[in-house]
Amino acid sequence: MKRVLLTIMSLLLAGICIASCHKTEKSIICLDDAKTAKIGVMTGTTGEEITKARFPQAQVKIFDDVMDAVAALKSGQLEAIVTALPTAVQVTKVNTEFTILAEPLDNEDTAIALRKADSQLLADLNRIIAELKADGTLASMRKRWLKADTGPYEELKLSPPTSGKPLKIGVSATREPLSFVDKDGRVTGHDGELARLISIKLNRPIEFSNMKFMALIPALQSGKVDLILSGMTATEERKKTVNFTIPYFANAQVMLVKKSGTASSGSQSGATKLGSADDLKDKRIGVLLGSVHDTYATRQYPQATILQYKSPPDLVLAVKSGKVDAAFYTYETLLEVLRQDQELGLLGKPLFSVPIGVGFNKSNDALKNQFNTFLGQIKSNGQFNDMVTRWILQGNVQMPKIAGVKSNGRLVIGIVSDKGMPFTIIKDNKMIGFDVELAERFAAYLGKEPVFADMEFGSLIAAASTNKIDAIFSTLVITDERKQQVAFSDPYYELGASVFALKKNIADAATKSDTPKLVAPSFITSIVTSFQSNIIQEKRYLLILDGLKTTVIISIFATLFGTLLGALVCFMRMAQANLLNLPAKLYISVLRGMPVLVLLMLIFYVVFASVNINPVIVAVIAFGMNFAAYTAEIFRTGIEGVEKGQTEAGISLGFTKTSTFLHIVLPQMIRRILPVYKGEFISLVKMTSIVGYIAVQDLTKASDIIRSRTFDAFFPLVMVAILYFLISWVLMQFLEYLERVTDPKFKKRKVANQ
Repeated sequence: MKRVLLTIMSLLLAGICIASCHKTEKSIICLDDAKTAKIGVMTGTTGEEITKARFPQAQVKIFDDVMDAVAALKSGQLEAIVTALPTAVQVTKVNTEFTILAEPLDNEDTAIALRKADSQLLADLNRIIAELKADGTLASMRKRWLKADTGPYEELKLSPPTSGKPLKIGVSATREPLSFVDKDGRVTGHDGELARLISIKLNRPIEFSNMKFMALIPALQSGKVDLILSGMTATEERKKTVNFTIPYFANAQVMLVKKSGTASSGSQSGATKLGSADDLKDKRIGVLLGSVHDTYATRQYPQATILQYKSPPDLVLAVKSGKVDAAFYTYETLLEVLRQDQELGLLGKPLFSVPIGVGFNKSNDALKNQFNTFLGQIKSNGQFNDMVTRWILQGNVQMPKIAGVKSNGRLVIGIVSDKGMPFTIIKDNKMIGFDVELAERFAAYLGKEPVFADMEFGSLIAAASTNKIDAIFSTLVITDERKQQVAFSDPYYELGASVFALKKNIADAATKSDTPKLVAPSFITSIVTSFQSNIIQEKRYLLILDGLKTTVIISIFATLFGTLLGALVCFMRMAQANLLNLPAKLYISVLRGMPVLVLLMLIFYVVFASVNINPVIVAVIAFGMNFAAYTAEIFRTGIEGVEKGQTEAGISLGFTKTSTFLHIVLPQMIRRILPVYKGEFISLVKMTSIVGYIAVQDLTKASDIIRSRTFDAFFPLVMVAILYFLISWVLMQFLEYLERVTDPKFKKRKVANQ
């Protein structure tokens, strides 16, 4: 019987496998093959209408963006995509496994849409389009933007007017090459260039409003935009609500499919050994968010999956855990990482080098010039070369004593403490490294006290731009984009950029036979070793204690502030006067609908942008305000849960309204709300883990710092999780005690036991 069942199951599995393989191999070589296919279309487009009419038996799946559909086609969830010809051409440039069927589904004319009442603007636009057709401008634009290769576009240098009544243009800038956003954040492409030509001819400045394609016509009708210039087809249905100009582009709806014989779906990532950086073209690549490696990988590997991480330890962990196949990082830092971790290896030589400098607020030229002078001096007297030798070439970890007067105030230095050796690490609860020494020597040169603000890499430029810090000393790569936000010093070093991966996945490293085989340690031994490395060594427990103290302080004071503020908001919310009631309702709605991280950043970088305030206080304010929005409603529910008859009885017995509330309503309210209040309190404690965005070293930040030194993937995370649990548990015990002592049954039992 068992053999029969096994045979049946084997046949079923084989049938499923055959069916699956058959589905995988199914190819579409003409439109007739797509009658029952799974076809992706973009919502609100003419392609959606045409597909539903042409293929009534097909499974039509609707997407907001063409790249979502492309991902579905790659993974085998779709068998075809219907989209506009320019978009299809662009997709096939970087996805060579796709092809466009020769026969178009339909030919259509693309025009500019505008409101029915704008007859004069319609006449002007028709005249401009006719002129551009007559002089060959539109033909030239089509040739330049709809090109077959992946080289740079030839965009005309146009200078639209900057004064006058702006012309508001609605676009959906996700449709390269017609309309897309370039590396500088500008709306460009065929339609972007046409918009600028129209702006010049109308002598009006332009303002682009980039939105979902489905929102364009509602925005036009409501007056949010003056016209739509985003590859829109002038259909009869659309003409009922808006006007269209004469056509400016001859378009077509085409079908995009996989080439015949192309293997379906799944990622082949990791299936072969990596021989060089060229092998990463279709792999998963890890980069540090906002870094120059992020930009490079996105540009050089368009078919790869780029995964962004906010700290170097997270990047290393992603490689070791297999989340990515390889990652980009600084060559000098990787040398130190590889000394400590024998599982990792470099993939080839450094790919490129980039200059790094110190970042300053753009209005602080005096400080920037002082640093340039200082840099010139230490380079001429040999001190800079000595620093390079000690930190970078020799891997020294001893921080020299830097003497100097500190009578000229403070120099607030933005830095990332877990960048890694040789630039910045934390040892014995103090930051050391090349950038730390450079910053301290500059502070001594100025006669100032160096004050380090440890924060996330992505927050550094924002902090310098808003004068929260005086300078950025954190291997900041000098780029044109960053120059728009901060002023850079002269370059002080050239950083190499390298790729690293697991040695077992690197071809030349994997073939080496001289690597000794290691015996895996026991579980207990691993725990002891991790504890020694992460807690005891270099007194790292001090980091944990400092982070723990900060987390507890923020949690307790934010709770107290939020409770008091919540009581005030509750009072206003329950008031009869609209002058008090309406602001309270608005406060609750806004704060409950806003992410805490956004609120935290707004308060720190906007509200207190010009105020020198301790970020811990800002965290208390932000978390307290968020907590107050929830506790106000909790308090209101608890008060309304007490019968009004009890209040009336208290007043009839001679109590005032205040004493009635304090002695009758409040005790019952507290007993009712405590279970819900405890839950909100625990949520607040866990939310404090985001304070690293405003340069607060809490418990989570402490674990990041430790991981940057030990490269232990899991122990610091588990340790922090346990500590968060202990904080929550201890504080919860206090609330539960409060819950017990306010319970009349508890008091009766206590009296009975005495």
